[in-house]
Amino acid sequence: MSTEYHEILYGVADRVATITLNVPEKRNCLSYRMRREIREALHTAENDDVVSVVLIRAAGPSFCSGYDISPPPAAGKNRDYYRDEDQRPQGWVSSPEFAGWTDQWARSCLRDLMHIWTLLKPVVALVHGDCLAGGTELMSLCDIAFVADDAVLGYPPMRGMSTPDVPFFPWKMTMAQAKYLQLTGNSVSGAEAARMGWVAKSFPPEELEEAVQRELRALSGIPVSLLSANKQSVNQAYDIMGMQTHFGQAWSWHLLSGSIRPDAREFGRILMESGLKAALEWRDGAFRREGFR
Repeated sequence: MSTEYHEILYGVADRVATITLNVPEKRNCLSYRMRREIREALHTAENDDVVSVVLIRAAGPSFCSGYDISPPPAAGKNRDYYRDEDQRPQGWVSSPEFAGWTDQWARSCLRDLMHIWTLLKPVVALVHGDCLAGGTELMSLCDIAFVADDAVLGYPPMRGMSTPDVPFFPWKMTMAQAKYLQLTGNSVSGAEAARMGWVAKSFPPEELEEAVQRELRALSGIPVSLLSANKQSVNQAYDIMGMQTHFGQAWSWHLLSGSIRPDAREFGRILMESGLKAALEWRDGAFRREGFR
């Protein structure tokens, strides 16, 4: 029986399984449901002998605006699927012994995205438009990322909310670049990201589709067993250097920065009282006035 998806599209052609983020009206923000569907689709592709490579892309003008942070409705009115406790990811521990200090949110984000890292088949990201916050985590855990020159990549929440759920910056670029981007929360273009080595290649937006398809046609012609061996060989080097250990402790910094430090809850307070636009202005306004994204 085929799986029914609500927030992604899934299809297979020419040895490539394509996962399309498909909530463009919400800029493909990562809800609990979308995260679960991505995970399920990844493992469907992993177990399909016809598939050599997995492609993650998005419908609409943006790749992904990050995790869903929209406030839930008032109690008793239209339960929100995105924040519904019944839909929390597998492995979420709600026990009061752990819920208050183990940052189940950040731990769940890492668990979901590490399915890309551990998948036996390579995962490629095709990125256009905005790719922000959790969207950059999704892109950066993919084995190869191809982006449009004019795409916007960045992690603005680090300006006023918390450290990343998945702290990929030190593993994707130089120390100078990692510190600059993580301390400022500034965004860069796809072309700049390629020059940094954050992504594999960037292309003019009108050429992105055909360029990526050329890459996929060549890549999918390699025996899938050899692709898997090469992916795992590179992954092992980063694991030896401590990447998964670093990722595994990221929740503690996320908790300290997002809940315990002074003013940690200011963004959330403004969000609940005045809405998302006001909260984003509080967080990003000073940077925009200086010409930063």
